[in-house]
Amino acid sequence: MHQHRGQVLTHTEKAWASITFAGTRHSLAILFAGDEAVEAGEQFVAALPDHEFAIPGQLVADAGVIEVEHRLTPEPRLLVQCELLLLEEG
Repeated sequence: MHQHRGQVLTHTEKAWASITFAGTRHSLAILFAGDEAVEAGEQFVAALPDHEFAIPGQLVADAGVIEVEHRLTPEPRLLVQCELLLLEEG
């Protein structure tokens, strides 16, 4: 994850479809632990909605942060819940 400082704790995937598109919705929980990792996590949160993804055969139609949890003790940590909607190209 962002600057190789995040750890994916959970990942779920659900099929998604509309009248014209098919794809998958991905939900992730990502942990950033420690001062440097929390800083990288904050940058990840800020950058995710506008990030240009390059995933062969897929178009990222939506990417957003659902929830952010900060903790300072026993060490700084940031837990980010995010979702991405991937559509099949073609």
